[in-house]
Amino acid sequence: MIDRMFLAHPRRVGETYAVHARIALTFGGRMVLAGCKCMIHAAIPALFPTAASDKVRELNGELDTRRRHAANQYPDYII
Repeated sequence: MIDRMFLAHPRRVGETYAVHARIALTFGGRMVLAGCKCMIHAAIPALFPTAASDKVRELNGELDTRRRHAANQYPDYII
């Protein structure tokens, strides 16, 4: 149960639990900040006009790079 809940996914993507947690928290924080900018943009359209879409593209590019790297290093990696 502990393995399935905490270790299996990080292992499949070639990371330790701690590394995976740090990366996920960092990504999450960046997404929250972009979401806040998006909500401000909803109220005042002149502010942060491309912040959300820029961040989505940036994070997606980073995730794609991480996926390719993990798939090359770890044959059991699940995309």
